[in-house]
Amino acid sequence: MALSRDFRQTVQARAVRDPVFRKALFQEAVQTLLEGDIDAGRAAMRDYINATVGFERLSAALGRPQKSLMRMFGPGGNPTAENLLGVIGVLQAETGVHLEVRAVADAA
Repeated sequence: MALSRDFRQTVQARAVRDPVFRKALFQEAVQTLLEGDIDAGRAAMRDYINATVGFERLSAALGRPQKSLMRMFGPGGNPTAENLLGVIGVLQAETGVHLEVRAVADAA
């Protein structure tokens, strides 16, 4: 289901003014990818990109076509590890939200 413009604008406004919310969006997107829910993870990354830097700025930072990036995170997208990690790196630099990876034991 496509998000409405009002919803996107609401999320973007909140991400701009609330660093805790911005951090949670990014963390959730990457965590979802790491858990193997690729479709939901791509959608969450797309939402985070739209709410923060936007595809135009991401395109300029990566030197990749904007439409290519949009397809990558679209419903049928399939970003390579190189592209995905490059996007995550740019998002960290551009938004000031830096992720930390750590191993945790299963809850049994």
